[in-house]
Amino acid sequence: MAQLITRDEVQKKIDNGGVTLVEALPASYYEEAHLPGAVNLPHDQVDGLAPELLPDKQAEIIVYCANSPCPNSGIAARRLTELGYENVYDYDDGKQDWIAAGLPTESGSAAF
Repeated sequence: MAQLITRDEVQKKIDNGGVTLVEALPASYYEEAHLPGAVNLPHDQVDGLAPELLPDKQAEIIVYCANSPCPNSGIAARRLTELGYENVYDYDDGKQDWIAAGLPTESGSAAF
């Protein structure tokens, strides 16, 4: 099961390096704004895209979506865990929390 993670913990893991950020929203939302360095893995495409985008099942992975009411990050994080990923975190407060804190985002196309 994926562990919940706070914004402060996300920032620490990013600062320490070696963590993969995964946005579980459709590509149009990802292209508009995403956390720096995040990859786009829509929650309904985990099975097909995870092997290519996330080849290391032992890597630390932080999954997020729009905000707490949005279920996408939980769905994607749960599915990654079911597929054998061992270090999955769910940033449940998501992109809305990140932006509200004044933290940077990037924009641009998702690379599939």
